[in-house]
Amino acid sequence: MEELQLSRAFTLIEPGPVVLVTTNDGKKDNIMTISWTMVMEFSPVFAMTTGMWNYSYTALAKTRECVLAIPTVDLIDQVVGVGTCSGSDTDKFETFGFTPLKAKHVRAPLIKECLANIECRVVDIVNRHNIIVMEGVAAYFDGSRGEKRTLHAVGDGTFIVDGGRIDRRQMMQIKLPSGV
Repeated sequence: MEELQLSRAFTLIEPGPVVLVTTNDGKKDNIMTISWTMVMEFSPVFAMTTGMWNYSYTALAKTRECVLAIPTVDLIDQVVGVGTCSGSDTDKFETFGFTPLKAKHVRAPLIKECLANIECRVVDIVNRHNIIVMEGVAAYFDGSRGEKRTLHAVGDGTFIVDGGRIDRRQMMQIKLPSGV
């Protein structure tokens, strides 16, 4: 094995899928791309890394709510585009062709083009590590979408795409709703 620069070790362990996080600051909707997300426990509690460097962070910290929208591989160019410009001077919904849908429990909108959306409330902000902890209050899944493969950021400008599923539910004695 070759030694890897320690500062690049994070590229070996990618977390959950890339998500689009929507916010509403009371005046306008915005979207940010987040490539570090995780599920906490076996519950609808999620964490992501972001901080003051993201324009959406102020709205997220102020309103303590957002939507985690889960894009699929066919949206990679829009996902990267959203992540490489600022909502301070760009209407990301219009620029990248996303359709905002009214959420039921939070002011931030769902994104119609995404495979799934989770309405969340912020329950903790861990400033030392720039971690936002959110609790899901509602979730939506579009089973009619043909593309269901999600994106995973390696952290160096490359992505991994989900492949096919391997079903071991019976072996693990787990029952999940169909389509998931």
